[in-house]
Amino acid sequence: MMKRELWVCAMVALAVGLLPMNVQAKMIRIGEAQIVAHPALDNDAKGFKAALAEEGFIEGQNVTYDMQNAQGEQPNCMIIARKFEDDRVDLIHSISTPVAQAQAKISKTIPIVFSSVTDPVATGIIPQEGATGTNITGVSDRWPVALQQKMYMEMAPAAKRWGTIYNPGDANVGTHIDILKKTIEEMGAKFIEATVSSSAEVLQAAQSLVGRVDAIHISSDNTVVSGFEALVKVCNENQILLFAGDRDSVPRGAIAAYALDYYQVGYTAGKKAARILKGEKPGEVPAGPAEGYSLWVNLQHAKQQGLTLPATLLHKAADKLWDENGKVLKE
Repeated sequence: MMKRELWVCAMVALAVGLLPMNVQAKMIRIGEAQIVAHPALDNDAKGFKAALAEEGFIEGQNVTYDMQNAQGEQPNCMIIARKFEDDRVDLIHSISTPVAQAQAKISKTIPIVFSSVTDPVATGIIPQEGATGTNITGVSDRWPVALQQKMYMEMAPAAKRWGTIYNPGDANVGTHIDILKKTIEEMGAKFIEATVSSSAEVLQAAQSLVGRVDAIHISSDNTVVSGFEALVKVCNENQILLFAGDRDSVPRGAIAAYALDYYQVGYTAGKKAARILKGEKPGEVPAGPAEGYSLWVNLQHAKQQGLTLPATLLHKAADKLWDENGKVLKE
């Protein structure tokens, strides 16, 4: 009997030894925070989890997620950052600039992987792209704002007054607004802006632009995107053309967006996180920009907002296209 027990123990030990290290390890705790809930950032979070699961880090099996939402409030970012630090989680996923900035200030040893951050260097999250030499790496979602605006102006050549709405308290947005203004004025059009401090103010800000603008371009502002439906309502009722910088806003009411796949942004960040959980130092896992832009166009929204676009031409140019009845023509 003793020999049989020893044989069973040996076989169990051998089987365990053959398992991947991440499966053998204790339950891994990941703190995940985003500034606000909206489809682009939500898709980022989904992509992150999918990438980790592919690498053997599966929620409920060997990984748990503490998911936090700052509800668009800057002070909440520091509260969440402090919580993750006090809980000594194994890794932190910071989605958007405000939460990444807060976590970088609080946590100096816990690995941090950011995503959906426009300029991580200018905002002080990392010292440089590539190997950072710190406890932080991640994926930037820097947008080609000037190219986006030029494309939208080509779609709507009659629009001479372009507006935007943004939250000046979001560090992500300032650079984009500067580029937007410069591009619009260089193209001979007028630039008009309205500001908000919360998503509850989006409706009023949109109403303030009625009669003053022909078109609106919403760039990387999470506050406005989280209240996008209120903006769409005003644009549809007043024949104001609405364009977006993130493609997830197209099904919600924008005419078009030349943008990143935010699921892919999160997926890329998740692959970086997996490397860290498997033993690499975060500062040696290169931080860098996301890749893979595509053009989404919705002819139904264009019609609602008073713009006629040639479906035949767009069928060749667009990566995803909805017809005037909301049916997907191409994807």
